[in-house]
Amino acid sequence: MTYHGFVMAKQKKPSRIDWKKAPDIKKRINFIVDKLDLAWIKQRRIYCFRSQHSSSRAYARIWGFSKVWQLALSQKPAYIIEALSEKFDKLNIKEQDKVLIHELAHIPKNFSGSLLPHIRRKGKRNFEDRVRTLVRKYEKLE
Repeated sequence: MTYHGFVMAKQKKPSRIDWKKAPDIKKRINFIVDKLDLAWIKQRRIYCFRSQHSSSRAYARIWGFSKVWQLALSQKPAYIIEALSEKFDKLNIKEQDKVLIHELAHIPKNFSGSLLPHIRRKGKRNFEDRVRTLVRKYEKLE
């Protein structure tokens, strides 16, 4: 294919991501939140899905419901945890729980709908330290 004398590569048609509710993951999220006593997390405002055909390298991801959407739709803060089936489902249960703990660690203590980033901010605790602390606590409670 050419465009004004340039040869353009034929773009690969993106595959369609399939989304399905994941009550099994929701149950595990609730268990982890209770076990770690993450009292600021409103379990009823966490939604869980399993996706297929994503090109992401992630095992799971978390989606926040930002303030502007909350205002536009007159809704309270919420989060979606997406498990990318092709990668997440191959992990053993312990590794899956670590991934879910990592995603939960992105939720700030004010449960605002925003997300805590991986990067270290001035005067703030390192995100990975937070995840390691939660994982160690979880493993001790097993």
